[in-house]
Amino acid sequence: MNTGERLRRARVWIVVFMVGLVLAGLTAFPLVTESGWLVWWATDRSSPLSGMVGHLPSVVAWVRHVHEGLAQTSQTYPFLAYGTDWLAFAHLTIAVAFVGPLRDPVRNVWVLDFGLIACAGIIPLALICGPMRGLPLWWLPIDMSFGLFGAVPLLLARRHIKAVERADGGGGATAVTPAPVPAG
Repeated sequence: MNTGERLRRARVWIVVFMVGLVLAGLTAFPLVTESGWLVWWATDRSSPLSGMVGHLPSVVAWVRHVHEGLAQTSQTYPFLAYGTDWLAFAHLTIAVAFVGPLRDPVRNVWVLDFGLIACAGIIPLALICGPMRGLPLWWLPIDMSFGLFGAVPLLLARRHIKAVERADGGGGATAVTPAPVPAG
């Protein structure tokens, strides 16, 4: 595979990761509406998931409990949702950081390393904070999966970028020519 094809593939994987970040960010805004949809999917006989989820009463009870908590909090203490607004903003802002690797993947591969560190950090966060906040243990792998699924496109992009770097002789960085100094 040539350098151009490797860079194209790396960029595709970076875009996949960015889209995931943007979607995660946007879904942090309408939590009451989304949790209401989950209740419908889990309980309404006309929903495509009701038959499957109906056999998991603890999942249905948890989804109802989460929706009730979000709805009551939104009604009584709407300012608390501002915290998830910041969470959404953080996802969108982090997605913007990946524009650098889109422009110059080799020079900005460190941004992918940053993303991989963040993905790895999801696992201890879920294991520590999940139980502290009263989440059921069966929910923790769902949260941790975001780190694992996020790492996949980053690892694939990084693999392509590192192959380009090796093909270029290991330097990878473009030489910078200093600006001429005016005579005077």
